[in-house]
Amino acid sequence: MNDGIVDLEVLLPVHNEEESIEATIRELVSELSSRLSVRIIVCEDGSSDNTKAVLRKLAEELPLKLILSDEKKGYSRAVVDGMRALEAPYLLCIDADGQCDPTDFWEFWKRRNDCDLVVGWRRPRRDPWPRRVMSGTFQFLYNLVFRVPLHDPSCPYILLPDRVVERMAGDLRHMPDGCWWELNARARMRGLSVFEQPINHRSRKSGKTRVFTLKRLANIGWVHARALFVVRREERAASAASHSAPAP
Repeated sequence: MNDGIVDLEVLLPVHNEEESIEATIRELVSELSSRLSVRIIVCEDGSSDNTKAVLRKLAEELPLKLILSDEKKGYSRAVVDGMRALEAPYLLCIDADGQCDPTDFWEFWKRRNDCDLVVGWRRPRRDPWPRRVMSGTFQFLYNLVFRVPLHDPSCPYILLPDRVVERMAGDLRHMPDGCWWELNARARMRGLSVFEQPINHRSRKSGKTRVFTLKRLANIGWVHARALFVVRREERAASAASHSAPAP
């Protein structure tokens, strides 16, 4: 493993994925390291299965940076911890369930100098219908508040340069299971440029979603709906403060 600066780091938030995580990581490393120097930042989130042991074994062989947790922090906190560990000039954020196809990355890489963020668009989205319905309903409210011109603002396939990661990481705190919604909302209000790239969204390799279970969907929706207005208020206050500050 090369411990120096690499071309790209890939952030994987992981919770209870012992059955599929090895295949997911090996596929990522195989595809991306064919052209770039790559390291995987694995943000393990208090798994109760054998995930940690699988990751430690893989780290002996593959270029992994492990962030392990004894307790569950939540999806967004795991992502933010990974963002703060970034050393490479670019960060690819991707889920660890195998639904995102690594071969799609090269279209993202081509766009890296054309915009501030490259965001995925799942076409079609292969998630259970309750999750898709909830996401579509929430997106209606989301667009009323922020008018984000994206088809899929919750897509977990995003390429960011280090300057954007540094600017955003500390602010992603109001949507515990929806940091991509929050990131795209803040990017919109800050005037960052975004390109939306269609991706191949695959069925899960094994198991089922660990976050958006049917039992939790209603509570997640309520927490995130309230967070929309908090985020908007914060961004408006920050914008007003920057415009009123005296010129140096």
